[in-house]
Amino acid sequence: MTSQHLSVEEFNQLLQQWNGETIKISKQELQDYDQAILELDSISYSKDTRRLDGYEPMHTLQLNGSGKTLTDDNQYKPLPSDYYEIPLEDSTQYTYHNSQFSLKTDRGEYIIELTLDT
Repeated sequence: MTSQHLSVEEFNQLLQQWNGETIKISKQELQDYDQAILELDSISYSKDTRRLDGYEPMHTLQLNGSGKTLTDDNQYKPLPSDYYEIPLEDSTQYTYHNSQFSLKTDRGEYIIELTLDT
């Protein structure tokens, strides 16, 4: 399957189909790599018009559900909240390829995929 570039609306429509599934989220920002496993209950978006600096995103994708994150010692620990946030920008590129989503921002890249791991 070839890569398919998506609008934010198309991305949201496809991602909504994964509600109730277990997903893996991988984040690569500069030298920082994180991985989380989440039981996806729902998807929401927020908009922050009162940003104090350019680092806080104006839009945020919130993946809601219980989950765990991989630590530096290769162990999983519970997420601190019942959601995982991904900052979105107007320039975010949404791609779907080989049953996974890729979100590329100015800060880094996020990969969202279905997983059998629990």
